[in-house]
Amino acid sequence: MKRAFFLLSIILTSFFFSSCGPSYDGYMTRSYNIRGQQYYPMSVDEALTYDETGIASWYNESSFFGLKRGNTSLGEKVMPWDMIAAHKTLPLPCVVKVTNLENGKSVKLRMNDRGPFIDGRIIDVSPRAAKKLGFKKQGLSTTRVQVLSVGDGSYKRKAKRKKRFFFF
Repeated sequence: MKRAFFLLSIILTSFFFSSCGPSYDGYMTRSYNIRGQQYYPMSVDEALTYDETGIASWYNESSFFGLKRGNTSLGEKVMPWDMIAAHKTLPLPCVVKVTNLENGKSVKLRMNDRGPFIDGRIIDVSPRAAKKLGFKKQGLSTTRVQVLSVGDGSYKRKAKRKKRFFFF
């Protein structure tokens, strides 16, 4: 009985922690095709200055109680509590700061998937991110997306933001 409990503990622990942390070295900038439309991700240098305002939505590629996990474009396993996002043309992976312009809340997210493929939307976020940003119930919100870094491991490059000085 103790052995069965021990094995079950090992299996559950590995399942829950398998979605933690990055699993991709470098960055992905190759073009791809979705529903007959070709997308061309921006270069790393372009992405490091990315700062855009637009509509965000949330999506769920996984479930918790069904023990089914989703896979991202990078092949990472994801769970509903992961703080992740999807974008059509940013290099993957990258870290972004998303600010809900309707309430001022912001979060840092790991961009590791492609989407949203609905006109007028610039980013899809995970359910947990949508809740922290305060728009899960509404489904959509006006947000600002700023790239903080691109790549993982030794390939990681940080964005350089210009400092603004205000004189009164």
